[in-house]
Amino acid sequence: MGKPKHYRPPGKKKEGNAARYVTRSQAIKILQVSLSDFRKLCIHKGVFPREPKKKVKGNHHTYYHLKDVMYILHDPLLEKFREIRAYQRKIKKAKAKKNDELAKLLLSRAPSYRLDMVIRDRYPTFIDALRDLDDPLTMVHLFAMLPAIDRLKIEVKRIHNCRRLCHEWQAYISRTHKLRKVFVAVKGIYYQAEVDGQKITWLAPHARQQVLTDDVDFNVMLTFLEFYEALLGFVNFQLYHSINVKYPPILDPRLEALAADLYALSRYFDANHRAAIQEPQVAGSSRSEQEQEESDLRLAQLQHQLPANEPGALMHLVQDASSEIEEDETTRNCKNLFQNKKIFLSREVPRESLLFVIPAFGGIVSWEGDGAPFAESDDSITHQIVDRPTQGHVYLSREYVQPQWVYDCINARIILPTEPYMVGRDPPPHLSPFVDDEAEGYVPDYAKTIRQLQAAAKSDIQPLPGTGNDELDSSQNMLAEGFINRTEAMEAAEKKQEMMFLEKQYHNELKMELQGVSSINKLNSEDTESKEQSLPDVEKQSAEDPSRLMMSRKKRGLYKAIEMGKQQKKERVEKLKERKRNIEAAQKSEKKHKKAQVS
Repeated sequence: MGKPKHYRPPGKKKEGNAARYVTRSQAIKILQVSLSDFRKLCIHKGVFPREPKKKVKGNHHTYYHLKDVMYILHDPLLEKFREIRAYQRKIKKAKAKKNDELAKLLLSRAPSYRLDMVIRDRYPTFIDALRDLDDPLTMVHLFAMLPAIDRLKIEVKRIHNCRRLCHEWQAYISRTHKLRKVFVAVKGIYYQAEVDGQKITWLAPHARQQVLTDDVDFNVMLTFLEFYEALLGFVNFQLYHSINVKYPPILDPRLEALAADLYALSRYFDANHRAAIQEPQVAGSSRSEQEQEESDLRLAQLQHQLPANEPGALMHLVQDASSEIEEDETTRNCKNLFQNKKIFLSREVPRESLLFVIPAFGGIVSWEGDGAPFAESDDSITHQIVDRPTQGHVYLSREYVQPQWVYDCINARIILPTEPYMVGRDPPPHLSPFVDDEAEGYVPDYAKTIRQLQAAAKSDIQPLPGTGNDELDSSQNMLAEGFINRTEAMEAAEKKQEMMFLEKQYHNELKMELQGVSSINKLNSEDTESKEQSLPDVEKQSAEDPSRLMMSRKKRGLYKAIEMGKQQKKERVEKLKERKRNIEAAQKSEKKHKKAQVS
């Protein structure tokens, strides 16, 4: 009996997956580091587990590609981790011998590492860093809201650093008018900005007390946060220098103490830009005085802690610097949305979010408290944002609206009527700007109303009722004018679509007859139930059924999954329509009941 076909003597060179993939324990042996250091290295270098087609060691192991492990092996960060590990042994030995003086001395001289080279290696260009900025911004905004807990190694300085980075980012986005979309959800507030052609979306949690659960590994999250802090610092540095503003900013300590960080940043931008425009001073004495003033400001900044996560202090930072930037049409529209609008915030509204978004769209904003730009009694205030049913003193020269009005105006890019958002009323539904209504197959009523308002704002005058041949447009105009209700408008739209399908069917039949193909059998085969379906779907199914028989099993499964997805989408739309009909019926019955009570 001879040797097996694939027999390989022990100790010989491996081939295939056994040579390309290693388990986590094998990777740790190759790198000669601890498990915690290996996790840190993988997170910093962007190395993640791989799934080989054939798992040589079994399904219960975590596999890494050998090239990724060798990529970490030749990194200078690995030597730094080994140095830190050896130094920690010295500290541990000094503590074991109860030599406290030596332990303190060693702790004061402990080596550290920087992630500058790692970031330059992972992001060769600035656009690469912007493309990968969604998760860093979300993580940094999350930790900016968390409480400092020593048990979980969440230090106060990390929280303050996260707040500082968030405020610097928000100040740049706000003063350069890069914000595009805002959506308030249960998880938090979703923002989307466009920087250098890259759309960046992040989630900021609500300003509430955060409860930390035990089922989250904060060691891994803190390692990610360490890398994200360094990355966001580099991005902020590049963005600030692109508009000729010094980084890091030196804030006014008084405004910081009043929890107005974003407002203080804005003032810094303004002052810094004016100083850059002026001619450089030649005298050495004046330069030394300026350096002394900056050092005093830095000392005052370090002597106190940031009290709350308020973005207001950085707001006037880039006041004039943004005027020199070449703006596209979208940026100009965003900049002029709240132009000549002076908005005051009551104390119960989400102040940190509104201080960020209102100046991003050209508005002037103030709040209730010390350090505010103007007081509540200012006669030039046009709108006041409130979120409580009763007001102490009502000014007739301004409009009182709920916070949702600001966000809906931003997403619609027009100033919406304030009547539906008045205090004490149930506001309209807050529609997500991240959802494509046409692709979903269901357009909410308020979305149609916003489209009509946008068309009116752009002077898109539609034909009056009865003057055009388009029944759908006439029904929409009659709906806007109040001649018919919404249910009749929907019925008219459905009737128009049915007529379009029948017209298309007629043209297709004529075309088939000209080609010598009779469609009489097809017309006889249609039953009454098929009238409820759209004709394009029926033709598509009849055309694809023969080709479906020739598909492979994998393609048939994929086709079936696509059809199931379409069916689920259709059922979801029908469910929304049914819910809408029930609400309208309930409202009608409630109105009838009220009329009966009055009579």
